[in-house]
Amino acid sequence: MKFTLSWLKEHLETDATLDEIVEALTRVGLEVEDVANPADRLKPFTIAKVLEARQHPNADRLRVLTVDAGDGKEPLQIVCGAPNARTGLVGVLARPGDYVPGIDVTLSVGKIRDVESFGMMCSERELELSEAHDGIIDLPDDAPVGMSYAAYVGLDDPVIEIGLTPNRPDCTGVSGIARDLAAVGLGKLKENRPAQIPGEGPCPVDVRLEFGDTPSLCPAFGLRLVRGVKNGPSPEWMQKRLRAIGLRPINALVDITNYITFDRGRPLHVFDAAKVKGDLVVRRGRDGEELLALDGRTYKVDDSICVIADDNGLESLAGIMGGELSGCTDETTDVLIESALWDEANIARTGRRLGINTDARYRFERGADPAFCLPGLELATRMVMDLCGGTPSKVTLAGAVPETDRSIEFPYAEVKRLSGLKLSEAEIKGVLTRLGFWVTGTGDTVRVAPPSWRPDIHGKADLVEEVVRIVGLDSVASTPLPRGATVARQMLTPAQVRRSQARRALAVRGMKEAVTWSFIPQDQAEAFGGGSPVLRLANPISADMSDMRPSLVPGLATAAQRNADRGYPDVALFEVGQVFTDDTPQGQSMVAAGLRRGTAVMTGADRHWAGNAPEVGVFDARADAEAVLAAIGAPVDKLMVFSESAPWLHPGRSGELRLGPKTVLARFGELHPRIARAFDLDGRLAVFEVYLDAVPLPKGKAGRSKGAFAASDLMPVRRDFAFVVEEAVTADRLLKAARAAEKTLISDVTLFDVYRGAGVAEGHKSLAIDVTLQPRERTLTEEEIDAVGAKIRAAVEKATGGTLRG
Repeated sequence: MKFTLSWLKEHLETDATLDEIVEALTRVGLEVEDVANPADRLKPFTIAKVLEARQHPNADRLRVLTVDAGDGKEPLQIVCGAPNARTGLVGVLARPGDYVPGIDVTLSVGKIRDVESFGMMCSERELELSEAHDGIIDLPDDAPVGMSYAAYVGLDDPVIEIGLTPNRPDCTGVSGIARDLAAVGLGKLKENRPAQIPGEGPCPVDVRLEFGDTPSLCPAFGLRLVRGVKNGPSPEWMQKRLRAIGLRPINALVDITNYITFDRGRPLHVFDAAKVKGDLVVRRGRDGEELLALDGRTYKVDDSICVIADDNGLESLAGIMGGELSGCTDETTDVLIESALWDEANIARTGRRLGINTDARYRFERGADPAFCLPGLELATRMVMDLCGGTPSKVTLAGAVPETDRSIEFPYAEVKRLSGLKLSEAEIKGVLTRLGFWVTGTGDTVRVAPPSWRPDIHGKADLVEEVVRIVGLDSVASTPLPRGATVARQMLTPAQVRRSQARRALAVRGMKEAVTWSFIPQDQAEAFGGGSPVLRLANPISADMSDMRPSLVPGLATAAQRNADRGYPDVALFEVGQVFTDDTPQGQSMVAAGLRRGTAVMTGADRHWAGNAPEVGVFDARADAEAVLAAIGAPVDKLMVFSESAPWLHPGRSGELRLGPKTVLARFGELHPRIARAFDLDGRLAVFEVYLDAVPLPKGKAGRSKGAFAASDLMPVRRDFAFVVEEAVTADRLLKAARAAEKTLISDVTLFDVYRGAGVAEGHKSLAIDVTLQPRERTLTEEEIDAVGAKIRAAVEKATGGTLRG
């Protein structure tokens, strides 16, 4: 929200300085984001007079000017090509060394067709005051030569920009900002309530609200016709204020509505009455209807969008933007002025859906003051009559302005209870009254009625916040929190602890954390097991963010490809976030996922003189998944490996980690080549997903201390076994059988060789394992070691049908 200092003083009678106003605005919650003084960039430019204008000796369209700068020095020689350059002209001078913003040039002494020029006489476009560049600025003859041009034309008016929170629609107008400053004691608020204007005859255009059985999107719609207006440029004071806040003056009728939008926070719209056919109908849009809007774009509407129509068709996107065909021009003589109230949620949805963000939408979606609906129409009528003339009709009103009367029972003691401030009842009442609240009753408890422009006030705490805001947060005493006598208990939930442990485990393994969108394109959602209609967004940010993600892998794969496209092919990324299978709470789960691309293995990536890093593969993804499961306390020693996995993983290079035959804790593998081709992903991608919610919680109450470390003083014994098994037998089955053969002595079993070839029958393979025996009480005898070996052979033969290789 932008406004100028002089504009503010139209509503606030104050002697406060700019610094005091800025400090007070931030103190009451209207944070000042910027203060800009246009005079600063126009400071070098001064008023000068042309003493003589003679023809350039070497150019027909140039003149050589002798210019008095008003500094008591010798006149300057300036070459000028403006058609209005003449003897006696009073204009604006820029000297060598001055920066001219409109042409982005710092002047220097130069020669133009062999004649030296010591500066230039400026046009309005060169000073970024307007688009006028047909000639140089032509000031009145009595303009004081040598004076600052900015000061002469009143451009030394600071522009203040504040950041508004969504709950303060009252401060989308300068009058509301002035009210807050008056409440804080920085001046006196000027009462500028519009007077009612008696109209001559009824408005010939009627308004109908046609919403049928659906909820009305327009509580009230006021309309008035003004006949015999003379449109044209708005007055200079209005144009200067609009330009100062970044608006382009168009014509008086349009400028009036823009001015009142910022002055009072009341958006309005004007129709050229000659272009409106029949009555105005406020209704929902229909499929197939289109509107050519004032921004030159054509918008398609449907029944979720509120529109204003007549017999010609659509005339306006209600509360957001008017139509081009019924807009006012210099030829407009009769004008219809609209002041309406709109459903806030519908305005916000329509604006997001169509991608339109206007000043009207900004105010209506926050909640325009309903009580100012008709007074705003009166104010606009008065300004139209004053600036354009004309005769108004009576006001026609469709619907009814909603009542906002509500009251809150408010004990004065609430201020001290919630804020610690010790204020008298008179001080509290004074603050609320200055803010426009109605306070009635006597004693310790009163009834407070919020004003119509404060839809955010609902309870006692809101009233206390208003008091503290105006009195000042710096008045609230700082109170240290009490120190507890004991160590605080763990505050994080088990799920939060797991997420933290998963992040740390993956970061230790050299992966970088990424945060991707929860929305992905529909084709990606379908490829990764999603795409259900219940997970499709009604109002997506863009077409590429249409569905809630069923997996974290698409986002990570897209991020990895972006890095590769920018010269960083070997990346290892992970993310801990939510995925979605349906629109129920049970369909939302927490997942830790990761991706390695190219040569981004844990030991290091890229090329090296000692040997290049290998490409990532399925076992890198499995190791990452197992590291996460170990970190979050999953029973890793009981996990089962299955070759079946998700269809988006490579069918021969993927697997699942399960707890039992059905509970899937993780999926891992290389991304399916078909998926990679479909989404333009190149390079090898090894991915995994760990389903954190599927890991069972530890039984009993978790303790802070670890169990006793069991270490044996006896040396371990290692034995190797090579078994010939059928090709279909997985190594995991063999390893599991070997481990279970003698649990008290076998501490570790690892696979160290897989062989196919001479000496092994076709359709079979040799799996060699290394078994570690760890005695606890005494050194094992050779007979005891052989007995364990026999148990291992028997267990493997029973589980896999394998035989010891000769």
